[in-house]
Parts: sequence; structure tokens; C-alpha cells
Amino acid sequence: MIHAPISAPGTFAPAADDVPNPTGPGDRIAASLVKAALHEFAADDDQTASASAFALLANPTPKPILWVRDDRAQRQCGRVYGPGLVDLGIDPTQLILVTTPDAKSMLKASVDGLRCGSLGLVLIELWGRSPALDLTATRRLTLAAERSGVKALLVRANAVPEPSAAWTRWRIGSAPSAPFPADAPGHACFQIELLRDRAGRPGFATQLEWNRDDRQFRDPYLSGAVAALPVDRAPDPGWRRAG
Repeated sequence: MIHAPISAPGTFAPAADDVPNPTGPGDRIAASLVKAALHEFAADDDQTASASAFALLANPTPKPILWVRDDRAQRQCGRVYGPGLVDLGIDPTQLILVTTPDAKSMLKASVDGLRCGSLGLVLIELWGRSPALDLTATRRLTLAAERSGVKALLVRANAVPEPSAAWTRWRIGSAPSAPFPADAPGHACFQIELLRDRAGRPGFATQLEWNRDDRQFRDPYLSGAVAALPVDRAPDPGWRRAG
């Protein structure tokens, strides 16, 4: 099922500069995600929204974004919420949502989308383990991305480590954020682990805050939030071994 672009109240004003600040703390993230290939983001079952949001925020593009989910992901994780995307600085009108009846159909739709050079990204959201997402399927996804120059972002919720051809593998979750004055909700804060980078960059774990106004990640301690974890903390060994 193909859905119309998500609507949200208010007017969305895209940022003038969608390129991450090269001097900011998101440099290591941007460097690992620069390649047009398959990038995989693992999340606990209650952290799917955080992983999908991080995948979109860390890969800015002015082009349309194809977001493919199977029915199980939509039942377990809920529908995409337009006003929440706007609050993060993501333009809902960029999104083309596709819901498929099963993982096999989802992967086929994703490969077809990756062959379309007019797209900026293909975000693939899968809940739980799926036999259809084997090593051959992830190789097919990364080859399609490399040929077209369209990145494939695979969000796997409530999943276990399995062999994958992904160029990078991450584990993403939410982290506490510092409230604004009068206890207004603060900037979104993410727990980020780079588990593997086929370019040879070392893994790291840290917490970063997303500043919607500046459209960049920054260390949360700069705004008085929780202290960042050391960037040289060892990543999850299970996910690192799996691919």
C-alpha cells in the first residue's frame, strides 16, 4: 500500500544548509555514512522511532525519501507521526510511505526504490527476525545502492545479530535530554554506537543531542544535558561479530 505524503499542521521551512557542519561532533557519523550503500541501524523494540529518526537526521537530502515498512513493523511500532517529524526538523512532504504485507515484498519494493536515482534515500523498517533478510538480500540492497547512488538505511527493531553486507552497522536508542526553561521538552538526544565500518574506522559509543535549529548533532553537555559517554567505549560485541 502506497500512502500519500504525511501532512502536519503548520508550515515546514527547510534549512538553507542540509550539509552537516564539518567542525561539529557529528563528523565521525557523517564520515561513516557518506558512502551510498546499505547502512544498518539496530534498535530495541521500544526504540524504533529513535533509530528511524536518527537514520533520517544523519543522512540529510533535499530529494524525496522512500520509507518502506512491512505490516508487522507498522503494527508493533505504530504509524509515522507527521507533527513529530516536523518537531525534529524533518519535512514530512519529502516522504513516500509504502506498507507491504510481508518482509519479502518489502525487500522487493526497497530494491525497486533503490534503482530510482531521483530518490535521496530508501528507509527500510523491519521488526523482528525475518528469514527473507539474509546475507544475499543485504548484498542485493547494497549493490543496488552503489549502482544508483541512493543510500539504503535499514532499521531493524527487536532483532538479533545476523550476517549482513551492510557498509556500517549501528545500535541506536534514545537518551535523556535537558529541558528548556519552564520544563519545556528539550532537544532530542540519542545514544549512538558505531559497531562496524567496512572502511576501517574504529567503532565508538556516545550520546549526542540533535539541535533542530542548527540541523546538527552536538555534545549534550554543551547545553547542560547528560554527560556524553566516552567515544572510545567498546561497541556491542555481538553485533560486531555478526557481519
